[in-house]
Amino acid sequence: MRKEFLSEFFGTFSMVFIGCLAIKMDYSGPVVSFAFGFAVFLVILLSRRFSGAHINPAVSIAFTITGHLERRLLPVYVIAQLGGGFCAALIIGEYGATEFSTSYSNGVIIEVIITFLLMFGIYLTIWQTDSDAFVAMSVGSIVGLLAFYFGQYTGASMNPARTFGPNVVSSAINQIPIYLICTVIGALIAAILAKKVNNSYQS
Repeated sequence: MRKEFLSEFFGTFSMVFIGCLAIKMDYSGPVVSFAFGFAVFLVILLSRRFSGAHINPAVSIAFTITGHLERRLLPVYVIAQLGGGFCAALIIGEYGATEFSTSYSNGVIIEVIITFLLMFGIYLTIWQTDSDAFVAMSVGSIVGLLAFYFGQYTGASMNPARTFGPNVVSSAINQIPIYLICTVIGALIAAILAKKVNNSYQS
């Protein structure tokens, strides 16, 4: 349990730190998107063997639903992820908070859909291979692409831990609940669909 906690803590820390540092350095949207995608790639490549490298509470919740994560470990993962993201944000400062730059309804729809796409993309990937390198490349690419196309509208969070730390440090806490709800809903839809697809395949 200690191994999983440390892996998720430092993995989420690294993802938030690298991505938000790119924002702090005032890089362009494509570079910021690449930074987040590359960070996810790097973390999965280095730490998947220890904890699965979820680095995202929505992913851990979905994996609990589909049996990829033991229920007793879920609180450990979520606390580690939120803590890692928060510590990274403390170092970076008031940069990287997520907020809607589109209408409220559009922002909600976007976050639900892109989190669904990320989570279902993860399922499709792990159904095909258990290679850390391939999973890292696939999931990192998905994150980078979704961030590139939708970051301008919502910050492309897809991850409560990615929003929690930067938004607390930036005093944008009012945005946190909606991102939490949207991302978890998107991941849960993907988990439910994955269970149905998997059950159909097995029967």
